[in-house]
Amino acid sequence: MTITANSQLPNRFPQNLESMNHKADGLLATLGAELVYVQDGVGRYLSFYWQKSELLGFNQEQIVCDGNGQEIFVPLDKVSYMKRLHYVMANLAPEKFSCWFSCHQNLFELELAITPIIPPLGTAATTVLVMGRLLQVKVNNQEVNVAITTPTQTDLASRSQQHQRLVNKITRNIRRTLDLDVIWQQTVDSLGKALRLERCIICPYQPSSSKVRVIAEYHQPDRPSMLGLEIDVTSEPAFAQALTTLEPIIMEVPGYKLCPQQKILVVATCYQDQANGLIAINLRHECYPLTNAELELAKEVADQLGTAIAHATLYKELEAARQKAEEASRLKSEFLANVSHEIRTPLNGMIGFLKLILEGMADDVEEKNQFLSEAHQLSLHLLNIINDILDIAKIEAGKMELVCAPIKLEELFSDVDNFMRPQAEVKNLSFRMQLPPTSDEIVVQGNYQRLLQVMLNIVGNAIKFTHEGGITVSADVVLKKGKLQEQNFPGMVRVRIADTGIGVSLDQQDKLFQLFSQVDGSRTRQYGGTGLGLAISQKLVETMGGEVHFYSLGEGLGSTVTFTVPLYQQPVMLSSNDADAECIG
Repeated sequence: MTITANSQLPNRFPQNLESMNHKADGLLATLGAELVYVQDGVGRYLSFYWQKSELLGFNQEQIVCDGNGQEIFVPLDKVSYMKRLHYVMANLAPEKFSCWFSCHQNLFELELAITPIIPPLGTAATTVLVMGRLLQVKVNNQEVNVAITTPTQTDLASRSQQHQRLVNKITRNIRRTLDLDVIWQQTVDSLGKALRLERCIICPYQPSSSKVRVIAEYHQPDRPSMLGLEIDVTSEPAFAQALTTLEPIIMEVPGYKLCPQQKILVVATCYQDQANGLIAINLRHECYPLTNAELELAKEVADQLGTAIAHATLYKELEAARQKAEEASRLKSEFLANVSHEIRTPLNGMIGFLKLILEGMADDVEEKNQFLSEAHQLSLHLLNIINDILDIAKIEAGKMELVCAPIKLEELFSDVDNFMRPQAEVKNLSFRMQLPPTSDEIVVQGNYQRLLQVMLNIVGNAIKFTHEGGITVSADVVLKKGKLQEQNFPGMVRVRIADTGIGVSLDQQDKLFQLFSQVDGSRTRQYGGTGLGLAISQKLVETMGGEVHFYSLGEGLGSTVTFTVPLYQQPVMLSSNDADAECIG
């Protein structure tokens, strides 16, 4: 048997709900809720009751009596609030959430439960019953003291269950990824949203540093962000104590008036008893002491997070090492390909010229001598390549030993000029060498053959990569006392080789001194060479106590290489009025 309700029965109840306002207000007070009100679909308050209205200086009668009551006590995010209200009425399903309200420049955070007032069958719901409780009050941006009821055993049990679910959720989330940024942000978001925290931050920790930086944060919209802020652990007792004890630390935070017992909870994340991070939580709603079980849960979260951080960090390091190894392997393969080409080219030339001589293809003695001369030049080129490879092998093995002695800078420059000027003139490039103005000789401390090798290498590169303009080699004295291998020096000589060549882009310059790394493989094939020159030069100069630097404003803008070498004795310098710099060329 089916019984059907007649939706057409005459309505025996008054249609004007506003006529029941005064009676309803009295009934609302008997429901036992701290805050109760009834609203219609446009947000108008039909009745309103709040236990703490007098304590807060709140005129609740004005909310209902004034036709614009919904503009007096209004949600900060009114659009979102009205969407929830309409959803509840449309689906006839209650909903619970937290929301900020504004009234007379004061802010109230409320925990609300919206329930639809069930209409007669066949008609749509037009009103809702809202019950809630106060979480926080701000009067002119200052928090005020509002009494909050001490929780019962039932409340504590419910809260403990909520926290356990939260721990399980965080654990599941951080086990799904090895991305540190995701792990940190998911953790603070989960804690902040579930516990309605004012703020929750996470800071990675390195034992070698006394400062930590906020890497992830959850905070209420009305609070300024701390993301990226550096915190000195030594000036924050809670942080320092948490790192020392590896236990949850609860500490009073001065200046908070909402709850006299308000505290901050700091927990160190750790792995194998080594701290690797800090979680700091503002316990805005926890105005009563945390239980031991809850502190254990906090430590469990920290331990889970610490393990996840350690695993993610290890994965990140392994991934970086793998990429580095792959890049090194690629560079070595490219290097070997280029070197094999550089070795094969002169070797094939030598074989060709010698074969012509052996087969009697030379027309006369002069042509035969020319073939022998070409073969000899190719053999010297091959020897230079092999020497480069052997030099870098010695340097890598730590077996490069240099015997240093006093060297006259003028002699070194003169030899470089004799070797390199003819090469520059062949390309119609200007070639200028400039010594510092002194009344006596400039003597440096180093290995002559290796210094000559460095200068020939750098100047040779300048000539190779310059098509027009010229090269300038200059030196200046830097009088700054230094010490190398228990020997004191009065200063350094800085040698500068500048050219007007093809230059190097800014993002490629860091590759110049890397072993087996070349800025552009196509350039190596076009200009020749092994790509080891600058790397060898840098190692040799550093072994002699100097430094090598490269400067270029970009492609097509030329380049400058500088290196320093210790000054053996301080020369007598001439002023610019006494003499100009000595120039060769």
